[in-house]
Amino acid sequence: MHASAAPKIVVEPSAGALGATVGGVDLEHLTDEVFHEIKQALLDHLVIFISGQEHISPEAHIAFGDRLGRVEPHSHLQRLDGHPKIVVIDSEHGGKVDVWHTDITYNQHPPLASVLRLVRVPSRGGDTMWSNQYLAYEQLSAPIRELLDGLSAVHSQPGNETTRRAEHPVVRIHPETGRKALYVNRLFTSHIPQLSRGESDALLEYLFAFAERPELTCRHQWRIGDIAVWDNRVTQHYALNDYHERRVGQRVTVFEDEPQGDPARWPTYRPAPGQRYWPSRVNAREQY
Repeated sequence: MHASAAPKIVVEPSAGALGATVGGVDLEHLTDEVFHEIKQALLDHLVIFISGQEHISPEAHIAFGDRLGRVEPHSHLQRLDGHPKIVVIDSEHGGKVDVWHTDITYNQHPPLASVLRLVRVPSRGGDTMWSNQYLAYEQLSAPIRELLDGLSAVHSQPGNETTRRAEHPVVRIHPETGRKALYVNRLFTSHIPQLSRGESDALLEYLFAFAERPELTCRHQWRIGDIAVWDNRVTQHYALNDYHERRVGQRVTVFEDEPQGDPARWPTYRPAPGQRYWPSRVNAREQY
């Protein structure tokens, strides 16, 4: 009598734009076959939610991230005692980021994915939202897409005297799917260097609002034992600040990626003599 095949994971889309719940998974004892199914679900749905992982050890949390790439901690965040590759996101210690963003785009090699586990949740509120940046690009008109394909954007770390800075394509090409996605975000994108600062501010504000529209999003209501995994290359996320009780998460961040896209088709904009710039955006801090 032949042994029955191991059950496959169960993937259920959770919204129309992106997101899926994944069942039948034990990350503490993860086989190669199940990992590859999880990875495909991530590529298909951009963010996945794996429930029932209350028992997962820090070692298994890190090991799962290492299968996706290379786990490194955020240098400025608290780390889990004894496990420096796991950062602790605590609402009572600066762990609230209620603005749409893609993680650490001010690095030349920003993270490709994050694996977040909540270990303490408020009785109500504290959901997280994600936005599909494939759709944000694909739903723009053809002339705007053509313009954006020839632009780059400067990303900088706000509120830091030793600001880190990187320049990436405004539209990046996913290295595994080949699809194009919008790659600017409200928190970290400073300006488009091929445009005047006023033009850059106006275009970026339009793109931010376009990418954050509700119809491009999904929303997850956390329960203890949930793990969210998202593709940082093609999503933005937003943590709702609508709660007063403590909220604590543990996250591993996966690196080994550099955004690629079409090269910029124009040189850096050169202002006319005496031209001045008064920033209208919080992170548009660089003068001419």
